[in-house]
Amino acid sequence: MRKIRVLVVDDSMMFADFMVRGISADPAIEVVGVASNPFEARDMIIQYKPDVMTLDIELPKMDGIEFLRRLMPQYPIPVVMVSSLSDKVFDAMNAGAVDFISKPVNMTKDEILVYLRREMCTKIKIASTVNVSQMKRVTPKNVDSKNIEHKNHVVALGASTGGTEALCDVIMGFRPDIPGTIVTQHMPPGFTKMYADRLNNQCKVRVKEAETGDVLTPGLVLIAPGDKHMRLVRNGDKYQVECKAGPKVSGHCPSVDAMFSSVARVAGKNAVAALLTGMGKDGADGLLEIRRAGGHTIGQDEESCVVYGMPKVAYDIGAVEHQLPLHSIAHKIYSILERM
Repeated sequence: MRKIRVLVVDDSMMFADFMVRGISADPAIEVVGVASNPFEARDMIIQYKPDVMTLDIELPKMDGIEFLRRLMPQYPIPVVMVSSLSDKVFDAMNAGAVDFISKPVNMTKDEILVYLRREMCTKIKIASTVNVSQMKRVTPKNVDSKNIEHKNHVVALGASTGGTEALCDVIMGFRPDIPGTIVTQHMPPGFTKMYADRLNNQCKVRVKEAETGDVLTPGLVLIAPGDKHMRLVRNGDKYQVECKAGPKVSGHCPSVDAMFSSVARVAGKNAVAALLTGMGKDGADGLLEIRRAGGHTIGQDEESCVVYGMPKVAYDIGAVEHQLPLHSIAHKIYSILERM
């Protein structure tokens, strides 16, 4: 079987060596080159034609984000970013990166190698399946509808690979009258707060990283913390969230399935849920629970997904009531809410 050819771009010789050793341990992956700056990387892309590139954000001569912006129109290639704890990584995702990992800190050499074998190899394999030339942003449909009457409705969104941009497109379509909304996106701890703050500055609604006890109110969007499951609970006539660390559910923490299952149990027919782009099956079973409980469910369609994994599994098991392109999802959520 042909190996996945990877180009590593990092200006730290020590970390680049860790990268090569860590990901080369996977028999399905071959490192074809190591570049210390974007100009070396450009030449190696032409020479070696890698399937995937790993790219550090902080680089000499030109940062990784600017390199990505210049590279993608000419040489569309799946890119996995390597980022310290910085919101710059979301600029990289907007520029066309497929995914990212956080740079390991406070780890021994052996722990770094294990981390890279586990996290980076997984991301590389997913990225190698993505056709980045088709990753084009489409302007979301304007949400032109009457004001929503609030009847204890809940909106729930789940996503993984490609989800940072997909969720942004959906949430940008929300007005301050959207019912309380909860979101699980597979993302490392620390980055979820920066992501929430970033959306909060861009959207018409308030967005924050969720904390146990947060009450769902119209116009509020809560993002699951990167290392905790977020579940919906009922407190009298109010919905609240509970955020707790725990074993992985469907391979993830936070888990979309954990969130969706709680929504099915607590909100039932008052819920509208959408499962967006992502590899694997997290969220599919939970979305089916919501549909069986009388709630309304949406799945992102294949053409608009970065990775048509999670929504496909949900569709195949009958969990998806409406399958739609990304740019139509916010509009559909409102049209459903108008009828509820």
